[in-house]
Amino acid sequence: MQPFIHPFPPILDEHTRVLFLGSFPSIASFEQAFYYAHPRNAFWPILESIFNVRLETNEAKKRFCLEKGIGLWDVIGSCERSNSSDTNLKNCIPNDFEKLFHDYPNIKALGFTGKKSYDLFMKYFKDLEVEKILLPSTSPAHAAMKLEEKKKVYEDFYYAYSVRGELVEP
Repeated sequence: MQPFIHPFPPILDEHTRVLFLGSFPSIASFEQAFYYAHPRNAFWPILESIFNVRLETNEAKKRFCLEKGIGLWDVIGSCERSNSSDTNLKNCIPNDFEKLFHDYPNIKALGFTGKKSYDLFMKYFKDLEVEKILLPSTSPAHAAMKLEEKKKVYEDFYYAYSVRGELVEP
């Protein structure tokens, strides 16, 4: 097992209303220094489909998220692992969510992009008062649900906390 520290900051600002949370970046995300970078991960295709956009670069993805009030981060700040599988994460130390919610009080809901991120968050932060929604995993390892079904769940989650892409005022 090798120790790893989360390699990039969260994507969010004072307008962020929904925060998508993964467990910890994959090896591909480490290599590309960006969220959901594995070529078979469905996260970006789902967002592109919901909003009918094409996001070609990491900078375009970041700009898009901030425009839509979407934040991205991971539950774990450091851990040990030998591959990208969530089942392989050991000695996990969470990111500081108390500070995050203090600094960004407009976050209304957390959408967990898989069961491991949800379980880890609940282990450390179950008492934090914010909506916590478990979404289907966008990982290529989770093929039990069709892409269109996942898209519908993500779309419903997003629009429950924003209005047609316009930010919901607190």
